[in-house]
Amino acid sequence: MSTKNDYFGLGYLVSLILAIIPITCWVCGVITRFNEGKIVSALVRLFFGFNIIWLLDTIYMVSNGSIFRVLEV
Repeated sequence: MSTKNDYFGLGYLVSLILAIIPITCWVCGVITRFNEGKIVSALVRLFFGFNIIWLLDTIYMVSNGSIFRVLEV
């Protein structure tokens, strides 16, 4: 159910657990975006990922099975 881009290609259950915990969601989200070469998206997650993006990541992971994409560029 998870895609290869969700938290280092980990499975759905592991990605869901990481998305629920705010600190791991923030760190993994920033590292994942930098690894994908999406610098702007990584910076948005770095500055806003601890509150707004964390909530959206948790909701998207439970409902869609993938993490929230801030920018698709």
